[in-house]
Amino acid sequence: MNSKERVQAALEGRIPDRVPWGEFAVDFDTVERVIGHETYLRAKAKSQIAFWEGRHDEVAESYRRDHIELHRRLELDIVTFPMATWEIPPEKDDVPPRRIDDSTWEDRYGRVFKYSALTEDITCVLDPANEARTFRLDDFLREPAVPERDSRSWVVLDAVVREFKDKKFICGPSGGIVGLVLPGGLEKASLALLEEPELIDAATAQARREQDLADPVLVHPDSDAVLLAHDFGHKTGPFIGPEMFRRYFLEANKARVCRLHKDFGKKVILHSCGNVNSYLDFFVEVGIDVYQSIQQTAGMDLCGLKKSHGARFALWGGVSLENLVAGTPDDVRGDVRRAMACAKEGGRFILGTSHSIAVGSRYENVIAMIDEYHKLADY
Repeated sequence: MNSKERVQAALEGRIPDRVPWGEFAVDFDTVERVIGHETYLRAKAKSQIAFWEGRHDEVAESYRRDHIELHRRLELDIVTFPMATWEIPPEKDDVPPRRIDDSTWEDRYGRVFKYSALTEDITCVLDPANEARTFRLDDFLREPAVPERDSRSWVVLDAVVREFKDKKFICGPSGGIVGLVLPGGLEKASLALLEEPELIDAATAQARREQDLADPVLVHPDSDAVLLAHDFGHKTGPFIGPEMFRRYFLEANKARVCRLHKDFGKKVILHSCGNVNSYLDFFVEVGIDVYQSIQQTAGMDLCGLKKSHGARFALWGGVSLENLVAGTPDDVRGDVRRAMACAKEGGRFILGTSHSIAVGSRYENVIAMIDEYHKLADY
């Protein structure tokens, strides 16, 4: 079997030649060790600064070239397109943010951006417009426009897909998953969930319309699946209770997944961190084909999930990200052995980390994971 056939078998409940191996993402520091040179691929802060400086072509070429090189060198069975691997923001005639200090920027709208050395990312930590904004029903009744996309994004996506479409299982982008629609964030939306149900209903309907409009310009015809990323909870439980999810968001998420299955013929893979034990039956009802992440440190247990839900969707995970970053090679090998012992039997299992090969992962731990995988992967 090649990689594509191996993953297809696992997702369909057939036994492949060996357990597939895939990662939601491989961050730039590991990418650079694998390909032997600097990259923008999954270098989120570095890419953002380059975009501010107008170096879009430079980033796009790195995304295209280095994504292909990474997958030629690394034996991953699955190709994914998370943030900072393919999408180039449209260039705008706007003044870039000014740098205040080594880790802080401010733009002309008063938005403040901070660099995190822990995640190697730059995020907006203050947006005065959002802080002051209140939401009304009318905000969500207007018809959305087709989202603006830079043509270079599709060039990158198409080049990588064409390179691997007959060899590896391709998880491409789409309009996304409705998930939890919380205008202004959980704190602001909590009151609306209780007192303004019509507002949340309208916001959810608009989010679904926007995602439906985005699908035709994002779903690649040669992809095998779409990978949806949405967190439904934190380390101790879901952001909102199951009954409230059922009331507001279940049907919209079912409709999105159904559209991706029926209109586009794609498998649907969900990347979701946090403790989502109380949402697992919803994932079944929504219709996802694979649940990826399975965060052990948030109380998600692969072995328990295999027994309770392993026949209803495939499971993708097993190796603790925390062990990749701060553990030893023996810790990582132990994770692989435990995952194989409890999830390999019967198929419907893909080995991977509990999130990704994230920035800060020790390279010797990544090598230990790959080595132990090859010892135990064969059926």
